[in-house]
Amino acid sequence: MTVGTGSPAQSRSTGTHAPEPPPAAGHGATPEPSRVPEQAPTPPGTEISGAHAPATPGTEASGAHAPATPGTEASGAHAPAAATGPAVDPRPGGGPGIDPDELPDGLVVADEAGRIICFNAAAARITAVPPAAALGRLLDEALPLEDLKGSRWWPLTDPYGGLATRRGQPERNLLLPGGREVLVSARYVRAHPTGPVRRVVVSLRGTEARRRTERSHAELIATVAHELRSPLTSVKGFTATLLDKWERFTDDQKRLMLETVDADAGRIKRLIAELLDISRIDSGRLEVRRQPVDIAAAVGRHVHAHTTGGQSPDRFFVRVRPDLPELWADPDKIDQILGNLLENAVRHGEGTVTIEVAPTTATTDGEKGTEVTVSDEGPGIPEESMGRVFTRFWRGSKRGGTGLGLYIVKGVVEAHGGTITVGRGPRGGAEFRFILPVGTPAHLL
Repeated sequence: MTVGTGSPAQSRSTGTHAPEPPPAAGHGATPEPSRVPEQAPTPPGTEISGAHAPATPGTEASGAHAPATPGTEASGAHAPAAATGPAVDPRPGGGPGIDPDELPDGLVVADEAGRIICFNAAAARITAVPPAAALGRLLDEALPLEDLKGSRWWPLTDPYGGLATRRGQPERNLLLPGGREVLVSARYVRAHPTGPVRRVVVSLRGTEARRRTERSHAELIATVAHELRSPLTSVKGFTATLLDKWERFTDDQKRLMLETVDADAGRIKRLIAELLDISRIDSGRLEVRRQPVDIAAAVGRHVHAHTTGGQSPDRFFVRVRPDLPELWADPDKIDQILGNLLENAVRHGEGTVTIEVAPTTATTDGEKGTEVTVSDEGPGIPEESMGRVFTRFWRGSKRGGTGLGLYIVKGVVEAHGGTITVGRGPRGGAEFRFILPVGTPAHLL
């Protein structure tokens, strides 16, 4: 009989002559009634009969040859432990395990003999090798990988030989037959730290993301080279001419040449500053030196710079709402934001450029902030391009510039803890709106 005082997994199945455990001693103690686990239903299509039928979970197994099921203890001397049922997730709560085909990366597993026992769908897609053609084959036969020097990778790394302390191979770029590139990393699974390799687990990833990054870097280099070449050519030409024929030019001609050199040198300086800003934004090292900023006065300075540069004063309309909160920000970075947005509106927009500064709620927790909106009356930005405005190298319908200004603006605004959006203005043109929180330093709160 089966006697238990705990869960069914703690029950013990005994032989027919096994004595029952004695009841608990004590005055007035009442023996706890036996609880027999419920019998699990017999799997469909399975017939259990005879003395040698295996015991299902929750069923008593008697006789010398009855195998014990998981969670039970067989008293017979020859009763082997049998693992039955589908594989389950060992984490709390159980449940089915993860299907390798659900993984986003390629997964290849080889046994202790080097033969592939798992080849998921992502691996088949990346390598163009059907799973049926890989399962059961040796690793170096199913995946004849080579490094960029043309050396066979599996004999070179020798997963099943070499030092017993090796745990795997870091990710590297390898080649499949036909020149297909793939990122490969491997893990060596051992029974104990210095034991023989029981499994080799290989992860495969495509190189598309890396190629996109490399193309972006190449495009950045090409853009920088093009933008630097033009002003450097001008600077070099004028300085060489002045040095060679200084006496032949009048003072006015010399001044014009030097002013051109100065303007081109300033252009080169701005481009280098943009490149440094991009590097800091991408690495998360953009520093913000906060101090009180009068953003309305900053807007006035930028508008004045455009009007003194030849733009009509009627081209700009500035509206500053009352009760603006005190803003703590980096004044140089604020000038950079306003300069890029106003230049974008003047160069690519049409009609009146409207700049509005107003108080607002900067965050969901009710923190105060300042909202600045810059809009124009031009054709605006096409709807299909709205999502790419703040990406690198985005340019509107009119060519010109590096296409990095709005990307930097977004990075600078976010470095202040703010947000920036783009949309269509009330008169059809592009409308940029950024919100900056007050940003009071912690030591002043």
